Amino acid sequence: MAFVKVLKNPAYFRRFQVARRRRREGKTDYHARRKMVRQDKNKFNNRKYRLVVRFTNKRCICQCVYATLRGDVVVAAASSHELEHFGIVAGYKNYAAAYATGLLVARRVLKKFGLDEKFKGKEEIDGEEYHVEDEDGEQRPFKCILDVGIRRTCVGHRMWGALKGAVDGGLHVPHKAKNFPGFKAADEKGGESEYDAEAHKEKIFGGHVKEYMEMLQEEDPTKYEAHFSKYIAAGIDAEKMEDMYTEAHEKIREDPTGEMAEKKDITYEKDGDTMKASDGTEHARSQKITLEKRREKVAAKIAAAQAKMMED
Repeated sequence: MAFVKVLKNPAYFRRFQVARRRRREGKTDYHARRKMVRQDKNKFNNRKYRLVVRFTNKRCICQCVYATLRGDVVVAAASSHELEHFGIVAGYKNYAAAYATGLLVARRVLKKFGLDEKFKGKEEIDGEEYHVEDEDGEQRPFKCILDVGIRRTCVGHRMWGALKGAVDGGLHVPHKAKNFPGFKAADEKGGESEYDAEAHKEKIFGGHVKEYMEMLQEEDPTKYEAHFSKYIAAGIDAEKMEDMYTEAHEKIREDPTGEMAEKKDITYEKDGDTMKASDGTEHARSQKITLEKRREKVAAKIAAAQAKMMED
């Protein structure tokens, strides 16, 4: 047998470093995070804000975050399920909901820093490219960097809807229109690219959902009633879709705080391992016992088992 070189010798394993936990879990791209978090030394530890956009199976989450040694600190956050308070009855993870969530978090951030009156953003939503820093003003706008996590930045993705909403809301997020819906790259090298703002506007106001509703209503009414049951229960059809989003955008600009949930006046009493509530419900909450009591409990179980064996 020929000589085989041992590549992974003991020296290799002694020097081996385990990757970070969130890298092993596939949750964080640390190469991208280092670039977004790193701050110049001549800026004297100024905060570097990020617009974090994440999508789950049910909703869109937008946060304005800055990094510290202890961890990230959230300045303001908005979730698409909060859009229910602004008149959007369903569809909390599509492009239109992502835009409204980005608009909501932008208005909340500016209101927290007292900049909501100075930076109104783009009040007429037409899908055109907009940069708040292009406007003349004495004060510079609030700047954030888009943080998309580990998602692919493909053209027309929902994350660009959240970005567009935040930009129209008055935040300065450096970006280009090349990833927005309606953008068409040049066919030849050196040619001019095209950006169809109307196509982007259709996505912002749920035009793609409207078309699907109309198609499904004609071809399969049973599936339409099941698929859009929440819209139907709220009295929203394909024709009212754009009005629903328009009213929601106006309400967000008027007051981005939304409705706060009322606190329930419920008191609890502990009875052994059971928590009894004033509304009549009970919850199991086991008590922490000491080591001595735990040993006594185990000894009692052993004695009971031995007694049963002796009887048999």
